[in-house]
Amino acid sequence: MPDHVFPLVVVTGVSGSGKSTIGRALARQLGVPYEEGDDLHPPGNIEKMEAGVPLTDEDRAPWLERVAGWLRGHLDRGGVITCSALKRRYRDRLAAVSPRVFFLHLHGPAELIAARITARRGHFMPPSLLRSQFDALEPPAPDEHGAEVSVEGTPEETTALALAAVRAAPP
Repeated sequence: MPDHVFPLVVVTGVSGSGKSTIGRALARQLGVPYEEGDDLHPPGNIEKMEAGVPLTDEDRAPWLERVAGWLRGHLDRGGVITCSALKRRYRDRLAAVSPRVFFLHLHGPAELIAARITARRGHFMPPSLLRSQFDALEPPAPDEHGAEVSVEGTPEETTALALAAVRAAPP
């Protein structure tokens, strides 16, 4: 039995909320592996999103299974992975991997996130799909293992808040 239990964090939120930026920084601070959840999408999902078509629950199922598989593969050494996990049932699917799965939900005003998504380059998610993400979003409930962190500050400020939330969580 290891002396130290490494965190297993899923950074959630709508597109443009800073999941990748905060996830990478958080993993570095915690000294655990990082995975970009977007890289686990099947090619068909990427094509749909690039075309401005929102994903269905059926589209997301294989992706969520890949994210869950990554979590299962990191139970012993911990890790940070990004996944929008907009709906409770998606988070429940991921939480079924282990009671240690901690959801760090990044949130902020729609106008701020829209400005960020419009300014970024080279991402498959068009700004036109942001509204559908906010419409689908079911904010984390008090009984879910996790915390909400505002993205209204700088990336460094948000990372500090995220790190504090993860460190304050029971293992």
